[in-house]
Amino acid sequence: MPITLIHPMNENLPAARPAPARLASLAGKTIGLLDISKPGGDIFLDHLEILLRERHGAARIIRARKPTFTRVAPPDVLDPLRAADAVIEALAD
Repeated sequence: MPITLIHPMNENLPAARPAPARLASLAGKTIGLLDISKPGGDIFLDHLEILLRERHGAARIIRARKPTFTRVAPPDVLDPLRAADAVIEALAD
């Protein structure tokens, strides 16, 4: 009986896209902060939120948190971040 080996990774190459334009300023912008659920990420994002508001004039902060850092964020976590002008993802340990 023949053996069939299946590669467990996605072998499709993503289509190349140009990077979005960089924001000239964060003043008046909505910034998304995504906590990936690693220890310390929430502390880092708490401080970052203060800096974004006080030093950079961010108008609104949207916070989201993945249920676990070991998996891709589900749509219900990512959907609110779509309203942001920029998103920062926190990696911490």
